[in-house]
Amino acid sequence: MDGRAVNRFVRISARKARIVADLVRGKRVDQALMILKLTPKKASPLLTKAILSATANARVAGGAETRVENSGFIVSEVRIDEGPTMKRIRPRAQGRAYRILKRTSHIQVTVSSDQ
Repeated sequence: MDGRAVNRFVRISARKARIVADLVRGKRVDQALMILKLTPKKASPLLTKAILSATANARVAGGAETRVENSGFIVSEVRIDEGPTMKRIRPRAQGRAYRILKRTSHIQVTVSSDQ
């Protein structure tokens, strides 16, 4: 059974989130959660939330007979896609203006049972 969770329009750059996603891809869920707990990055709690949601979705999809612990699931896929970019203006000297890009991303996590 597979579980999938999508977290869209997250205010983090996709490039920075992919660094953390590469740490947990292919790991067991309990290992992935421990790695994320000890990783001091902004993307860590966002990925933790998505992995826990995907695990819960897999349990619900499996029905009442699904009593699998977190160690029974594997983080099979983590996709970090770019979302829309909010553009802001920063005033500079002599009437100039610099553009600030506030990037967003879409996080998609799929967990599957290793049975």
